[in-house]
Amino acid sequence: MSKSKQRNVPGVRPYGGPAGGWGALRATAQAVRQQMDTFEAPVVLLRTNQPTGFDCPGCAWPDKEHRSTFQFCENGAKAVTWEATNKRVTPEFFERHTVSELLGYSDYELENFGRLTHPMAYDPVTDKFRAVQWEEAFGRIGKAMRGLASPDQVEFYTSGRASNEAAYLLQLFAREYGTNNFPDCSNMCHEATSVGLPQSIGIGKGTVSLADFDQTELVISIGHNPGTNHPRMMGTLHEVARRKVPIIVFNPMRERALERFADPQDVLEMATLGSTDIASTYYQVRAGGDAAALKGIMKAVLALEDERGGVLDREFIARHTRGFEALEADLRATGWADIEYESGLARADLEQVAQAYAASNATIITYGMGITQHNMGTANVRLIADLLLLRGNIGKPGAGICPLRGHSNVQGNRTVGITEKPSAQFLASLQAVFGFRPPSAHGHDAVKAMEAMIAGTARALICLGGNFAVALPDPERCFPAMKNLDLSVHVGTKLNRSHLLVARETYLFPCLGRTELDLQDSGPQSITVEDSMSMVHASAGRLKPASPYLRSECAIIAGMAGAALPDSKVPWTELVADYDRIRDLIERTIPGFEGYNRRIRVPGGFRMPLPPTGRVWPTPSGKAEFSVFPGVRERYEPWDPGCLRLMTIRSHDQYNTTIYGMDDRYRGVFGRRDVLFMNAQDLADLGLAHGDLVDVETVAAGRTLRMEGLTAVQYGISRGSAAAYYPEANVLAPLDYIDEESGTPSYKSIPVRVRRAAAQAR
Repeated sequence: MSKSKQRNVPGVRPYGGPAGGWGALRATAQAVRQQMDTFEAPVVLLRTNQPTGFDCPGCAWPDKEHRSTFQFCENGAKAVTWEATNKRVTPEFFERHTVSELLGYSDYELENFGRLTHPMAYDPVTDKFRAVQWEEAFGRIGKAMRGLASPDQVEFYTSGRASNEAAYLLQLFAREYGTNNFPDCSNMCHEATSVGLPQSIGIGKGTVSLADFDQTELVISIGHNPGTNHPRMMGTLHEVARRKVPIIVFNPMRERALERFADPQDVLEMATLGSTDIASTYYQVRAGGDAAALKGIMKAVLALEDERGGVLDREFIARHTRGFEALEADLRATGWADIEYESGLARADLEQVAQAYAASNATIITYGMGITQHNMGTANVRLIADLLLLRGNIGKPGAGICPLRGHSNVQGNRTVGITEKPSAQFLASLQAVFGFRPPSAHGHDAVKAMEAMIAGTARALICLGGNFAVALPDPERCFPAMKNLDLSVHVGTKLNRSHLLVARETYLFPCLGRTELDLQDSGPQSITVEDSMSMVHASAGRLKPASPYLRSECAIIAGMAGAALPDSKVPWTELVADYDRIRDLIERTIPGFEGYNRRIRVPGGFRMPLPPTGRVWPTPSGKAEFSVFPGVRERYEPWDPGCLRLMTIRSHDQYNTTIYGMDDRYRGVFGRRDVLFMNAQDLADLGLAHGDLVDVETVAAGRTLRMEGLTAVQYGISRGSAAAYYPEANVLAPLDYIDEESGTPSYKSIPVRVRRAAAQAR
């Protein structure tokens, strides 16, 4: 926030400390006090991300090989205590509250009521959820599913917190039932990675390991805020910065964690109230200007090659890539004036980055949803790959591409078959092992699934975790569509708004959390997850379950599948009795899982195959492919002097749609979320001031989308950009405003107009 003199705004004040440090420890202690027994909490937290413990239900950053006493961060502690809370949502709770009444509570309040304890079924007569027996509920769901006109009328949604075992069973259930409708949370965040990287390097995953960060000579960070969204990464960046390795940041907003960080595990830093500068240089690119910035860097790299030679890795380009000539021609034809205008950055700045890149023998580029959640998100991802390929920075130590996944197993879900576009090889493997013919037609992603619900062609939704309707854009269209379904089933640990958008039949199934003991017929079970760097490892909870009525995700899926598919060829009950049997089937049907059960019993697990790390490119041509981004602008958006690009963002007290509290301390916002972050000059140009009430309206929606009564907050954000909190600001995001290649909604570049609030103007 600007330090210039401003009028006081309630709940808005500058935060002077670094990210992490004592502020993080205080926040962790507060989370423990609010949710858990203070004697039990330390034991639980010390098991987080340890070889014999459970995997954090938060971010997907990998565990350190040189393990310390504790392997959790502030937001990880919030995620653990939020799940392991002492608060309970019982049948008596639902007896006291109608669904209509519960819809009046905030998203924070709904989840803060606590853990679901019993399977529940919606009663439309009383507008209440009533307890139901598991087998009765399964039978009713099976009957409803068998009564539908087509298997493609069902949408099977998966949250990134689901385990490999549960996700595999869900895809098996859906494909034996007869559909490839697999909307999942990846569709809303990193689908552009899953689509773009295979086009460039042959796989939809990153290529770096933690060891590469120990050897890198330069890190370029684009479009992510690790202090909030993948906070355990801060320890890695802290170590890189301490080695005096440059970290160049591109981000529209000033984010404290990318400026300076105090590692709570660094005794000296904590004792002296010190901190470490993270970014060596910080460039505030305009929202949606990433493509222009990347093209500017590459254009400057070509200029350096012209001047002195030896900048491009021509041997690598000739041996391992295709399409360089087309990229080169496009870069040379792109004018600097357009690059500067669209990126919001000066030519000299981008040339300075090019010089740093040319001087580095090993460069890592990390990126997040600030790259992917645009209507050209796939093209953005490919441009990052292009930049790395120019100097051979894939397939050598200390270098590579590092997409920063959100949920702890969103990548693993995709690996084990959660995709609406399955490969012929995978379908053939399923048929060979299970004896049924899976459907081959592509199914629905998240946006297409919701569009089918709106059109009335989808009649049922089964959600393995998540908060589907709230995570999607455009609640004015999505919420009514959810209520128009014949059947909805939600597997989860806590109550959320999507659960309350009840269909003709709606069921809430409480499942075990990561922290809890999963006891099946063969004994205690472990599940597995895959982190952002393709490491697969085991996770085993030890806490007593929140209720004796909880079932595991695997058991719930198997129960529904057995009821819906009475002649199933899959031995559902046997698989749930021992998860080793599920992993044996994964091994038989998916390459890379050889020796699965043996290898997960080794601390740290194993890494999935990543051919590009050995400079093997599983593309149709057998080579890495350069791409061409036409022009420098995102589609559909001619610049309008009165138009800003709105980004939806998470607060520090938040993880995806889960809101742990009402503070966003690093950005200086406390006890509220109804704010719009704006650049000082944009405020002045619009005749506004810090603290004014404003209304925001989407420009290119085809209909009026409005959000009223936000407080304008002057902040360190690039000119032409604005930011508001997700999911509240989803009301401004049109459902069909997407990246056409990946289907990812454009949460990070919504064209809007900002005006003084109508109430204030009067």
